[in-house]
Amino acid sequence: MPVQSTLAATLLSIAMIGVVALIVGAVAMFRRGERKRAVLMLAAAFVTLVNVLIWTV
Repeated sequence: MPVQSTLAATLLSIAMIGVVALIVGAVAMFRRGERKRAVLMLAAAFVTLVNVLIWTV
């Protein structure tokens, strides 16, 4: 496992908080009937999650 600096770990943690926020927001949008925005938010969460996985693995 690679050694990460404190800054890198902090940024990855913030990105994961963003992923959770995007998923929660997408669920809220989906319940309001705004399916297009919900799908876009889920896509952004997925891309961010993949980026975090790339940087940590």
